[in-house]
Amino acid sequence: MKIPWQSLSQPTLIGLVQEYVSREGTEYGFEEIPFETKVAQVVAQLRVHKAEILYDEETQTTTIAVIDDAS
Repeated sequence: MKIPWQSLSQPTLIGLVQEYVSREGTEYGFEEIPFETKVAQVVAQLRVHKAEILYDEETQTTTIAVIDDAS
């Protein structure tokens, strides 16, 4: 189930994104990117619909997924 990012309070949204960023450990190459910058980048992706928040009712877990432009 998709969860609109706008439906979350700011603290909840930031907490969810922080958990996602720390869990994903995204590779940024040779340059070290500060954690807060990564969080801001994911929030920006949510705002421009390049990522979405997904909730799995069966496992009761939430994640963030990048939206594939090719679909």
